[in-house]
Amino acid sequence: FPVLLEEFSIRRGSGGDGAHKGGDGGTRRIRFLEAMEAGILSNRRIVPPFGLTGGEPGALGRNSIARADGHTETLPATASVDMGAGDCFIIETPGGGGYGAVGQGADGPIKGQD
Repeated sequence: FPVLLEEFSIRRGSGGDGAHKGGDGGTRRIRFLEAMEAGILSNRRIVPPFGLTGGEPGALGRNSIARADGHTETLPATASVDMGAGDCFIIETPGGGGYGAVGQGADGPIKGQD
């Protein structure tokens, strides 16, 4: 396909807080070099990934298009869209939920913390 992968990176800070922080999601930026149709089927764009035993939820995922003319469009979790030459499809995957409350160790509260 006539596309250019401009970025494939870790989405720092997207994992939920907790005794064990949730994993960070990723970011992909795909530049279209010719006009074509693109589709996305994704989850966790409205309801965040949950944390367990007091852990915080991870960040929501996001889908968007940065058009060659400078404006940006936000897409829902499932979409089909016409892409023009120079348009960039941006996919930010959700972070994982954290496990355990901050200050909690595997065997209960961490010594020295209330």
